[in-house]
Amino acid sequence: MQITRRLEFDAGHRIPNHNSQCRHLHGHRYALEITLSGEVVRVAGASEEGMVMDFSDVKHIAKTHIVDVWDHAFLAYRGDQVVCDFLATLPNHKTVILDVVPTAENLAQRAFEILQPAYQDTYGNQLRLARVRLYETPNNWADYGNL
Repeated sequence: MQITRRLEFDAGHRIPNHNSQCRHLHGHRYALEITLSGEVVRVAGASEEGMVMDFSDVKHIAKTHIVDVWDHAFLAYRGDQVVCDFLATLPNHKTVILDVVPTAENLAQRAFEILQPAYQDTYGNQLRLARVRLYETPNNWADYGNL
C-alpha cells in the first residue's frame, strides 16, 4: 500500500550557470509530496489501525526535516560564491547552503536523502520512503526514490 502527503513552502534560489532567466535570484511556491509504502497496520486498538502511517505523523516529520528548514529560505549552491558572500552580508537571513545546484532534481534527491532515515519501519509494517516529488511550479516537478 502507498500513501502520499503534500506540503508546500516558499523558497528562493538561482541556477548560476543557466542560459536563461533562472540564473537570476528568484523564488518559487514549492510543493513537496512524500510517498510512503508499507503494510496497513492491523493491530486492533492501535491509534494507527487501518493506516500505513498517520498522515499527521507524515506531516510532522516532513515539516521538521525539510519544510521548516527550507521555507522562506534562500537555497544556495556552495559553489555560487558571489551569492553566498552576498547572503552572508544580510543579518539574520535564512540561507540553506547546499553542495549541489538547487534544481528541482537535486532538491528532490536531497529531500529524499534527508527524509529516508526519518520514515523507518515505525509501526513494524515495513514502512519505507518510496518517493519524493518536488514541484517547482504547478507544471514542473522532479521525482526521486524507488521508482
